[in-house]
Amino acid sequence: MPRETKIYRVIDANINRLTEGIRVCEDIIRFLINDYSIWIKFKKVRHEISAIVKKITARHKLIEHRDIVRDVGKKSIKSESRRDNYQQIFFANIQRTKESLRVLEEFSKLLGNSQTQKIKKIRYKIYALEKEAAFKF
Repeated sequence: MPRETKIYRVIDANINRLTEGIRVCEDIIRFLINDYSIWIKFKKVRHEISAIVKKITARHKLIEHRDIVRDVGKKSIKSESRRDNYQQIFFANIQRTKESLRVLEEFSKLLGNSQTQKIKKIRYKIYALEKEAAFKF
């Protein structure tokens, strides 16, 4: 498999992980915490992420290189299969979001992408949102 294909697989997986994680956190803030001021910040960051994702590379190129059949990491581990409360769900997904942003930040450099600094800024926004939300539980 060519190196470029592998890079696109990493980027695709982390975009999916990122957008899923941020949406879970946003919905917890919206529906369970019911805090408009934090929710709107999550929503704005999600929209910023969407804009950046569109500029990283063409989505069809990522999907074209997706290989779910041979993905050795598609099975969940035991710790992912159980959550005791929505706080655990929130913190698992905010962590997933931060990690995915970091991976995208690093791998976008390999594409010579101009979005690297924007991704880094969003990662720091997520750190701040995590702190703000943590005190609402």
